[in-house]
Amino acid sequence: MNTSMIALAVVPIERDYGSGMAAATWLISAFYLAATVAMPVMGRLADRFGPRRVFVSGLLLVCVTSALAPLAPNIWWLVAARVVLAIGTSVAFPATMAIFRSALPAGPPQSAMAMVASANSASAAFGPVLGGILVQLWGWQATWLVNVPVTIVGVVLAMVLLPRPAQARGSDTARPPARTILAELDLPGIGVFVLAMGCTVGFLLSTANDPGWLLIPVAVVGAAVLVLRELRVANPFLDLRMLGANRGLLMVFAQNSTINVVFYLGFLGLPQWLQGAREEGAGVSGMLVLPLAGISVLALPLVTRLLRRFDERFVLTAGGLLLLCGSAGLLLVDSSTPLWTLVLLTALLGLPNAFNNLGLQSMMYRAAPTEHIGIASGLFQTFRFIGSIAASVIIGLVFTHGISDAGLTTIAGIMVAMSAAVVLANLRPRR
Repeated sequence: MNTSMIALAVVPIERDYGSGMAAATWLISAFYLAATVAMPVMGRLADRFGPRRVFVSGLLLVCVTSALAPLAPNIWWLVAARVVLAIGTSVAFPATMAIFRSALPAGPPQSAMAMVASANSASAAFGPVLGGILVQLWGWQATWLVNVPVTIVGVVLAMVLLPRPAQARGSDTARPPARTILAELDLPGIGVFVLAMGCTVGFLLSTANDPGWLLIPVAVVGAAVLVLRELRVANPFLDLRMLGANRGLLMVFAQNSTINVVFYLGFLGLPQWLQGAREEGAGVSGMLVLPLAGISVLALPLVTRLLRRFDERFVLTAGGLLLLCGSAGLLLVDSSTPLWTLVLLTALLGLPNAFNNLGLQSMMYRAAPTEHIGIASGLFQTFRFIGSIAASVIIGLVFTHGISDAGLTTIAGIMVAMSAAVVLANLRPRR
């Protein structure tokens, strides 16, 4: 919900603090940047301590952060709260995959993954509607406070339903030394990764006004140091050796980033365009993008059957073609487009999510090493959020000087190009 509610809260937050859209874009970019780091870290911790313990700790962090965030004195304190929120919410996917691998070791549990995908899609779909209502009735602060009761319920359910640490794969009853934990987390590697990614995002967001040229060499040096370090340490944050030796897993991650650039360009860009160009209210904007995340829930049972009958490439090709059609339709949209047409278009853009998400998760599950499923799952989400960061940066650049129909057309053109790349990647013959 937090990745979808923010789409309806960005414009009101920007107006409340008077920060400008470039600063407000950091509410999205900082969340995704922190999540790219937190996902593999949480996956490593889930493998080390057990998913139940890590999951509950993350939810408690979300609860406390969400209760305090509405008190932020300026937008940069709110950005910092979004970073902490990203760390807390990053526990979900790696913990889920670690539990699946422990309880269902025979192969990809496609029905179970479909249930998780349904829950994710339903909450993401409900987010814009809930966010629009909350913003319209009580202001953007309510999009934070709603997390408090949700996370409390989540903690109770986790304590009752999830396997205890002694039952979880890779968990130890004895607490390991702090030095061992820090070595496994590769904090220097994380720091260099954040430096390189943060400087890259900062430069891109600054290009529309006053380009920060000094950020480019810092980002390049940071990327070079990251590669050299990660190839030499025993427990790298970004396991380049595993990726280099496993081309199938690398292809999964690359497609995950590309598909999520397209999805988040629509998911984050359309609400801002609806509020900024068409002057729609937050509630109406939330309802209009509901099909973008919600329609895929209805398609998941069909996709599950297709995966059992065919394979992941068939499902991903179908998803890419649907995404291409929806992106092409967005090229024809402007402020005079009827609302019912927008609803149909967002449904068409949302339908591929079932194909792409479940197909990629199943392919990742097959390709990931058994003993590192938590880490691989975290990296899977890392590459997803790299796509999200790219999308938020593109939106920030396109809408820097005002939200307009021309800006939406530019975003749609980028979506078409990247959707076509996904289709071609899955049609290419493979060994």
